[in-house]
Amino acid sequence: MNTIHNKDIGTKQKALAINLDPQIYGSFAEIGAGQDVAANFFKAGASSGTIAKTMSAYDMTFSDAIYGVQQVRRYVSEQRLISMLDHEYGLLIERLAEQRGRTTTFFAFSDTMSALNYHKTNEGHGWMGVRFQLEPNGVFNDVVLHVKLLDNDNNLQQQAVGTLGVNLMYACFYYHQNPPVFLFSLMDGLSRDHIQIDMIRFEGPDFSKVDNRLMSLHLVKYGFSDAALFGPDGKNLQPSEILYKKHIVVIRGRFRPIINVHLDMLNTGVKQFLQESDVDKTNVIVVAELTLQSLKERNADQTAEIDEKDFLDRVDILCSLGQTVLISNFHEYYKLVAYLSKITKLKMGVVLGYPNLEYIFSEEHYKDLAGGILESFATLFSRKVKLFIYPTLRDGAIWNCLRFYPPAHLIDLYRYLIANNKIEDIRHYNDNNLHVQTDKVLQLIKQGADGWEEYVPAEVAAMIKDRCLFGFHCENNPAREDLTTTGDDPEHILDTL
Repeated sequence: MNTIHNKDIGTKQKALAINLDPQIYGSFAEIGAGQDVAANFFKAGASSGTIAKTMSAYDMTFSDAIYGVQQVRRYVSEQRLISMLDHEYGLLIERLAEQRGRTTTFFAFSDTMSALNYHKTNEGHGWMGVRFQLEPNGVFNDVVLHVKLLDNDNNLQQQAVGTLGVNLMYACFYYHQNPPVFLFSLMDGLSRDHIQIDMIRFEGPDFSKVDNRLMSLHLVKYGFSDAALFGPDGKNLQPSEILYKKHIVVIRGRFRPIINVHLDMLNTGVKQFLQESDVDKTNVIVVAELTLQSLKERNADQTAEIDEKDFLDRVDILCSLGQTVLISNFHEYYKLVAYLSKITKLKMGVVLGYPNLEYIFSEEHYKDLAGGILESFATLFSRKVKLFIYPTLRDGAIWNCLRFYPPAHLIDLYRYLIANNKIEDIRHYNDNNLHVQTDKVLQLIKQGADGWEEYVPAEVAAMIKDRCLFGFHCENNPAREDLTTTGDDPEHILDTL
């Protein structure tokens, strides 16, 4: 059944439509800057047909007494939100199921928000979720999201939360059959100037066919957020909760597929990062980053769309190797570092191939910045970040930091970065990797040629064969080719971007 996104229906109309639906009935529980959600339903009229209870456990002691003391003493957290949904939905079923369960689809809406404080020294954000039935006496579903509040005014942030909450409620009951429409409708009456949604998760029997990893991709692809994160188990994560106060090591690539050279880069880069004197070895998280650009197949007119199956194939392989995966819209490294620096103040490491070092020093990539390359470097290198450079092979010679020659007017800047421990060569790398071209490995996989397996981790080779990934034909057609590098390979090791 097709679900049509009605963009013309306003916030008040959505709230009234829910209030007039005789089946929908439940509770609102809001902490912090979330009071406007229930208020919208009261103001729309006919709210007595929808609202069993509203409450706000604003005081921390009251909140703990009602929802329990959490392990993480953060009141604006996913853990707190889930405890709210558990408690409020449980009360509904306990007190009303026998009385009206045969004719009612119950819901519990909860949010816990931190809006801009009086001195404007914090960043507004929060968690929002709905637990709801779609059939009387049915099993419940959950939709949970995290939102960043971007308005520079407390009242405007609260209004944005109120609009988003109504949109979420309406989507749960009227757009649940079409997740993309569900997602788009959340921004009705809002824009990226108001909010960013950087995590959303669908759970329950009515969302059994929803792949939350694709939802993460859609958040970034359609501009809901600049980045989305999920863990080795494939579950969506909220970046600031996972990366908060962590040392972060990032490796960027297309990973199509991940090959031995990627693992060597990662292992050697992380090893050197851990040797830094200002790094706590027990507090490090490693992230494999896929950019939107790296997810697109390159063609002459650069108009390729993202192949969602191909994306999931790459993610499956990365997760099978225990990687935490970040999807981002950060074309430039300085934007990635700026984003991560808002989450952690601890030292970060970026592992990249030698061609990427050349890219970073190419001024043509910073024409949109008033300060040009200096402005980008002020963002990239003023933070506690260090670049670890994996070498490349060109015309029989190994190219690394010692052989890098930037334009003459940038030489002193480059020497400054080297002298101040901002850029460092990766040592103790596997020499055999320098002869491997990543695109050639992919070509051999597509041809079913003998011997491609030796260039990828054993578990990756098994997944490619079992699931016929990356164009691999289950019936092999041997066509052995040489993988020796014969010249400069712009796709060597990592996507140069």
